[in-house]
Amino acid sequence: MIQFLLNQELRNEHALDPNLTVLNYLREHLGKSGTKEGCASGDCGACTVVVGELHTDAQGAEQIRYRSLNSCLTFVSSLHGKQLISVEDLKHQGQLHSVQQAMVECHGSQCGFCTPGFVMSLFALQKNSDAPDSQKAHEALAGNLCRCTGYRPILAAAEQACCNKPADQFDSRQAETIARLKAIAPTQTAELNSGDKRCLVPLTVADLADLYDAYPQARLLAGGTDLALEVTQFHRTLPVMIYVGNIEEMKRIESFDDRLEIGAATALSDCYSALHHEYPDFGELLHRFASLQIRNQGTLGGNIGNASPIGDSPPLLIALGAQIVLCKGETRRTLALEDYFIDYRVTARQDSEFIEKIIVPKGHTLFRAYKVSKRLDDDISAVCAAFNLKLDNGVISQARVAFGGMAATPKRAKSCEAVLVGATWNAATVEKACAALAEDFTPLSDFRASKEYRLLSAQNLLRKYFIELQTPHIETRVTAYV
Repeated sequence: MIQFLLNQELRNEHALDPNLTVLNYLREHLGKSGTKEGCASGDCGACTVVVGELHTDAQGAEQIRYRSLNSCLTFVSSLHGKQLISVEDLKHQGQLHSVQQAMVECHGSQCGFCTPGFVMSLFALQKNSDAPDSQKAHEALAGNLCRCTGYRPILAAAEQACCNKPADQFDSRQAETIARLKAIAPTQTAELNSGDKRCLVPLTVADLADLYDAYPQARLLAGGTDLALEVTQFHRTLPVMIYVGNIEEMKRIESFDDRLEIGAATALSDCYSALHHEYPDFGELLHRFASLQIRNQGTLGGNIGNASPIGDSPPLLIALGAQIVLCKGETRRTLALEDYFIDYRVTARQDSEFIEKIIVPKGHTLFRAYKVSKRLDDDISAVCAAFNLKLDNGVISQARVAFGGMAATPKRAKSCEAVLVGATWNAATVEKACAALAEDFTPLSDFRASKEYRLLSAQNLLRKYFIELQTPHIETRVTAYV
């Protein structure tokens, strides 16, 4: 059985299909049709809901952390121990919520199909920011598409709702909600079982190891932003899943003098502060990685584990010399991330073995990362590049260069590195290194980019890296909104 709050109503679910998404649960099981299905792939934001969960702040106080999610990619089993809020829950005692009222007064709705998703994203923004600036508003709404292109009044509604926000029913009932969430806080492994399909929800790494050993064919579910597509887009059935999102040990970020250790189930939005503080380029790329809804769900371990050749974080982590800790039963082994990827969607992971955490070295001051995509935000890379050099008196003593989108796996450019190491850091060396990239990669052509475009882009990114290091006072990246 799983338990969660639907606004303030306690739900005990025993036999739901574990492949059921929150979107279809709301619409088909509960008749709550305010949440819309636009794409069923996490791109449009029409299905946005907000999930609240207990969180202890830096001062040790318990609060509820509200986050926007795409309900089309969220399986019901991931709600265990949390609070689900949909657009129907905002209106209270006949009065529109202040976010809804702002959308009305600012004329933020045209055809109306996307409006519930925008409202829920703004509700989450209001709950998480005291006085958000325009950049925060853009970030909160980047995952919501309005085909009527009514963005200006929606942004005006964001400013009105978030800069002068009155207390609402969620504020007045916060203590009660915290108490109710504590009462249903998981204490042991839970299960959602419909007979022929099941999802197990462990609480500890040890429990996960035991379950994965018992069910080696199970699919591990963290954020579900990739796995759920198998259900919503390819109409496959997942007979056994193990949800790892309630394992606190796998959601920790620990900072040591020489490294960061990031739990594999840590949401990308939680990774941002630590990675941005150490490597600003990594943080900036996380902003472009996907919408806020996706970053609130997707995990760093998942972005590695699915072994996509166009995943954005692996090239950066490889360039930094990151390692992963793999766990099977009581046995752990540490593996260089670059050695994890063997071939297209093939990894060095053994049966019943899972990624427990990622180890990211600190101190690489010349690290830079770049992403080439058709859209600035929320788009899949054509090419992703990361460069990490160490210079001693103008001579390159160490070089790690990694790319995504250039081969069947995220991969180091070792011929390029060989040209760089021991050479003087100048334009002539860069041109030789650019030529060597043609030895490292023979990219494919697809609908995102031709092989010629990919290779030339990779070479130009290395040239851009050189220019940025030589002229740090000149801005080379223009990403501001008009």
